[in-house]
Amino acid sequence: MARKNKTIFEETDVLRMFPSFVWKAKLKPKIHQNINKNIIHKLEQIRLSEPNPAPGQSWQSWQSDHDLHKLNEFCELVDCLNDAVVSVLAFLKISQMDFQITGVWANINPPDAAHRKHGHPNNFLSGVYYVRTHKGADTINFHDPRSQMEIIKPPVTELTAENTDQVVVKVKNGTILLFPSWLAHSVDTNRSDEARISVSFNVMFSAYAEKMSKPLW
Repeated sequence: MARKNKTIFEETDVLRMFPSFVWKAKLKPKIHQNINKNIIHKLEQIRLSEPNPAPGQSWQSWQSDHDLHKLNEFCELVDCLNDAVVSVLAFLKISQMDFQITGVWANINPPDAAHRKHGHPNNFLSGVYYVRTHKGADTINFHDPRSQMEIIKPPVTELTAENTDQVVVKVKNGTILLFPSWLAHSVDTNRSDEARISVSFNVMFSAYAEKMSKPLW
């Protein structure tokens, strides 16, 4: 039986260890509006060149190839992503190292579409840039990476940073998120009436990507 006497302790403290981070930034409107316009136009061109769905079928979540960073229409966005990576490496106090964006791809989630929980193997950082969001389609979920947290899950009186198993992050057009590639994430069902458009990307140290192992995502 738990003691109710709280005077037995001289002092108490909580040590928060090994945190998982998500770096969040928002581009200035005049910057992201131009970027988004170019991206949407290019994605429309790409999708027009693809075959139509088979009779009786319709596309759910659509994903482009992973080489969009090589296209002229994505150059301005790539410049912004590189600046974001530099800021994150500085935040992590990582010594100056060459890095490269190993993949950039677009995601289009129509109404009722979702994206399952996943990570991005063989990358150091991953991220998402938001092109078009709507109410009901403006969040991403990050899941507790500690597998042992699934073993015992007692009921709680209130969700806090210390007892929750996922964190929901709100986003807007022009938002950039960067996080460790091993941090599992997912996207809830699009509850809006319009498609949500985002651009995902991966980052790896150049020496690793070129000499040791290619990214698996």
